[in-house]
Order: sequence, then structure tokens, then C-alpha cells
Amino acid sequence: MTVIAVTADAQSLAHALPAPRGPLSATVVTALARPPAPEPFALHALEGTDPYGEDLTLALHVCYELHYRGFAGVDPLWEWDPELLRLRAAMERVFATALRSDTGGGTDVAAVLDGLLVETVPGDGVSHYLRDSADWEQMREYFAHRSVYHLKEADPHAWVIPRLQGQAKASLVAVEFDEFGGGRAERAHSQLFADLLAGAGLSSDYLHYLDDVPAPALAIVNLMSMFGLHRRLRGALVGHFAAAEITTAPSAQRIAQALERLGAGPQCLLFFTEHIEADAVHEQVLRRDVIGDLLGREPHLAGDVVFGVEATELLESRLAAHLLAAWRTGTTSLRRALPEQSAGV
Repeated sequence: MTVIAVTADAQSLAHALPAPRGPLSATVVTALARPPAPEPFALHALEGTDPYGEDLTLALHVCYELHYRGFAGVDPLWEWDPELLRLRAAMERVFATALRSDTGGGTDVAAVLDGLLVETVPGDGVSHYLRDSADWEQMREYFAHRSVYHLKEADPHAWVIPRLQGQAKASLVAVEFDEFGGGRAERAHSQLFADLLAGAGLSSDYLHYLDDVPAPALAIVNLMSMFGLHRRLRGALVGHFAAAEITTAPSAQRIAQALERLGAGPQCLLFFTEHIEADAVHEQVLRRDVIGDLLGREPHLAGDVVFGVEATELLESRLAAHLLAAWRTGTTSLRRALPEQSAGV
């Protein structure tokens, strides 16, 4: 038997617990700093909580992170602590209820996917602003926002694999294989984004910017985690994945153009040029082979697929509104400004 020595402490891969942003996140963060105890959390603290606000969004994000790398110094037993899961479920109900209320619903999957392919001309979204107007500091802020997800890119979607069958499973695994670098660690999209951060003079440490990133960006990651962790939401996770892949290629093209305009180095460009080609292919695979086969087997999931698409677009639009409002008024879109750094590094 070959014994492989592991010298690095697994906790060294984890980030410290973030600073709370209100009473709910303070309850979660304070509890996780101690060993698990069989004491119920007070659910009345959820009354009147903003479903998209900083407090609930961070509290949910912290709970979900226990299923990824966790936090330094937090007992791993918290991951499946029944009282914490009860609190998380209550927070999820608040979040999901708002998402259901704020999306149109329906079962016409083809129509909602076709709608993603229609672009307003001239466009006024985040990638258009980055291409045409952004300065280097605004671009770096955008990277910090996206780092909370892209340093774990494709991880939430892996949870849906055992919940699919047949061609839907095989094709989704094929897409995930690309996302994870086709078997080459240096080509995994999470690593390409880490390289991008380093090239932009930013930290590539996992969750380094968690305390800086506001709720609109965290909520998008929460959506993926919620969909991935619940088997009943497998259709919504597939819808989310399809929406992300359909919209990524054109936005990646514009951001690559923005980086060229700003004089950024190839280390920053590669992440986006990789997505221009890969996601154009993934879009077709997800739409035809994953969604098509899934709904052929389980047609009752059409409404969930639509919900996944619409919820993704809703939260992306909220993030876009936040970013553009800040940038157009000359203020930082983060909770605290980044140290300045010149372009072209």
C-alpha cells in the first residue's frame, strides 16, 4: 500500500469567518466560533428581514460555505448540525419566497431560454459599461465581486450530477469536465480566475474579498448553493446553469475587449477568452442534451427550469443595478475600496 503524506492542514485552505452585517449573521458567526451545542436558534430573528439584504444574505452564505471548504477554526460538525440546518431552512424560505414573488413563473422553457439570446441595441449592461467606459479600478472591483463564485467555479453544479439520469447526466458531466480543466488543474476555470486576480494585482486567496463584497454578488452564489443542495430543485439548478452559459459568451467577449482597451496583460485575458469559446458550445449542450433529456424524463420540472433561469436573471440584474449606480456616481461598488493599482501588470 502506498501512503501519501499530506503536510498541509486542510484548514489552511479555508478563510476566516467574516464580520457580521446584522443580528442574524452575528448569530450564525458567533455560534460557529464555538463547538456545536444542541441549542435551538431563535427563528423570530427572521421577522421583517430583507430577503436580499446584507444580513440574511451573509448569514446564508456562511451556512452554505460549510458545504464547500468551511472556515478556519470552525468545527466540521457544524456542517450537519440539525439546529443550524433548521435556521438555514428558515432563511432559505425567506429567500426563495421573495424569488418566487419577483419572477414571472410559467412552464415555457423554450421561450425563457430564447429570451436570453435577445440583446438590446445599444446595450447598457455591466459588460457594455466595462467595455466602453470603465477604468482599471472599476474592472478590479468587478473581479473582486466575481471572485466569491469564480474561485469555486462549477462546484455548486456538481451537486446535481447524482440527481440526473441518462443523457442529461452524461452531458452535464461533459460540461463540468471542461469547467474543471479537462483533467488539467492549471486549466480549471477556478484556477484561471485565480491567475486573473494575480495578474490584476489582487489576492487570489479563496474568499479573500468576502468582507468586501456586498449582498447582490453573494446572493447569486447563494442561489447556486440552494439549488445544488436540494434534490427537489434540480430543475432550477439546470435552468440556472443554462442561463449562465447562454449569457456568458457575449459578455466575456465584451470584457475581453475592455481588458484590451485598458492594457491588461494576458493573465487577465485568458479567463474570458476561454469562456467565449467554451460557453458557446456549453449553451447548446445544456439546452439540447441536458434540459431536453431532463424534461423528456420529468416534464413536470419545466416550471422549475423556468424558475432557475428567471431567478438567475433577477439576481444578475440586481447586481448590475448596484454596480452601475456606484460606478456612474464615482463611488466604490464594494463595501470598502480596493488599494489602487495601475493597469497592464
